[in-house]
Amino acid sequence: MKGIYTALLCSFDEQGNVNEKGLREIVRFNIDEQKVDGLYVNGSTGENFLITTEAKKRIFEIVKDEAGNQVKLIAQIGSLNIDEAVDLAKFATDLKYDAISAVTPFYYKFDFEEIKDYYETLVDSVENNLIIYSIPALTGVNMSLGQIGELLNHDKIIGVKFTAPDFFLLERLRHAFPNKLIYSGFDEMLLPASVLNIDGAIGSTFNVNGKRAREIFELAQSGSLTEALAVQKTTNDLITAILDNGLYQTIKEMLKVKGVDAGYCRRPMKQLSPEKIARAQEISAKYI
Repeated sequence: MKGIYTALLCSFDEQGNVNEKGLREIVRFNIDEQKVDGLYVNGSTGENFLITTEAKKRIFEIVKDEAGNQVKLIAQIGSLNIDEAVDLAKFATDLKYDAISAVTPFYYKFDFEEIKDYYETLVDSVENNLIIYSIPALTGVNMSLGQIGELLNHDKIIGVKFTAPDFFLLERLRHAFPNKLIYSGFDEMLLPASVLNIDGAIGSTFNVNGKRAREIFELAQSGSLTEALAVQKTTNDLITAILDNGLYQTIKEMLKVKGVDAGYCRRPMKQLSPEKIARAQEISAKYI
């Protein structure tokens, strides 16, 4: 389960329906062109929190059918509705996803005992392993080393997607749990995370920058930090350009330049103006 995982985009049509053809093309581009080790399905990048349960299930089905066993598949099933999360955990497990993952419950100010109960309920509902998805900037949930450790002590909770700039906590986690999986979740911080001996990374820009992500990761592992820094600099130039233009919309337009029917983003996300579409095309031509 180690390596570079794309936080997978999903192609939607202009009415917000899943575009199966486009989704299959995104999967193929990630596997065949970006050469990633796996796909993280129905995360934030897949606009998971904007779609219905049935749409989530359909996406799980399409991705598994297209990818088969070519790469590892992680199903993000987290939800504020714990019944939905359990249902999705069972569904993805039946499809033979390699692991499930769940964002920490958000919006309400859950205490740690409630968060722990949430994760234990999910992992005990299926014969599958779980990866915690920690992204405090968006959830408002900051867990301490001891709290994350309580979760990781469960045999079926095998790791964490660590999307935070707290490298002190990341180093302490790595030291305390050498046999658990730790994935970096901030693409722009992949190099410093890799220096701390993470097991891999999960990123949205890997849809178009997976090859560079692997290069950074492998150069850092080999101790070639000067070379890794140069690749991280190019990566961060790309990330800056994407963020300035609109994150998910720009990545989708970049993929369209490569012949991938990446579709549209769901409302309330807005569509790009003609000027920003042109800018996305320029970014694509320069970086992929």
